[in-house]
Amino acid sequence: MRALAVIEGVGEAAPAPAELSLGALPLVLDLSGALWLPDDRTLVVADLHFEKGSSRARRGFMLPPYDTRETIARLARVLAAYMPRRVIALGDSFHDAGGPGRLLDDDRAALADLQRGRDWLWITGNHDPMLPASLGGEIAGVVEVSGVSFRHEPGESATPEIAGHLHPVAKVVSRAGRTRRRCFAMSRTRCILPAFGAYAGGLNVCDRAFAPLFPEGLTAHVMGAQRIFAIGSGRLVDD
Repeated sequence: MRALAVIEGVGEAAPAPAELSLGALPLVLDLSGALWLPDDRTLVVADLHFEKGSSRARRGFMLPPYDTRETIARLARVLAAYMPRRVIALGDSFHDAGGPGRLLDDDRAALADLQRGRDWLWITGNHDPMLPASLGGEIAGVVEVSGVSFRHEPGESATPEIAGHLHPVAKVVSRAGRTRRRCFAMSRTRCILPAFGAYAGGLNVCDRAFAPLFPEGLTAHVMGAQRIFAIGSGRLVDD
């Protein structure tokens, strides 16, 4: 895959991380796919999909069983960088309802370590509509911060919202070729985070699932190797 640095003429490059706002809420888009709320010292991640590997294995698709460990390690690096007082996980933190019960002891202990000393909020998703209290932290369907709703599935809020669920990716064509990368899909009133999980796939933002959510078009804040590129709808292509 070509680095996005080769498409300087396609989008507007900004030093990572990218600082924006949604309504009155300042946002920092991190190259990891996490979202930082500096005023609230809150880190937001979406679609961790812990235990996807073990879920697939139960259905006969053998994948290396290290996705949860890798996702936790990624998350630990971002937490060490920002030192948040609160973490919001925007749903589908587990790939299925049985995922929490399949956590290995070491992974369970590592997840508990990440929660220590900070507030942790699990938003329920379509893959994990019920979560056990033994995970620690709090569990909710939606939460509001500074007039912005945080939920798993986008499209249900009359206020500005931050959501996950759709795993946005963007495909860009330039003189150097085609590049497909995870992105933050954004408008003035909505931000959809990329999936954070190691085994989580992605849906092209040109897919019809995004159209009703962004009737006036969207900006894909595409994660390159060292920068985030803001690319308008007119420069994006379908798969």
